Amino acid sequence: MKFLVLWRMELSLLSSEMAAAVARMPRYANPLEQRGIVIARYHLVGQHGGAWIYEVGSNEELEHLLAMSPVYNFARYEVHPLAEMPDPLAADPLASEERQPNP
Repeated sequence: MKFLVLWRMELSLLSSEMAAAVARMPRYANPLEQRGIVIARYHLVGQHGGAWIYEVGSNEELEHLLAMSPVYNFARYEVHPLAEMPDPLAADPLASEERQPNP
């Protein structure tokens, strides 16, 4: 299961603890990337936060990973389940015949 997780820092909670949590994020992310759990991560341009794509086995696994994040208590999360977007014509054999030129 893939999830897009958008997390944004709550600047009203700005403190030295928050800064330390942000500094720990790369150490949190690297092993997850190596294991293929975090498959992409991006900075949200013009904002304080990130967009990460997780590939996990269950909702519970994702919830656990988010709770283990150093910024968990300082950020707001939006979680969006992702689904593959297949080519609709690839599933219809008649449609693929129509795309082929007639001899």
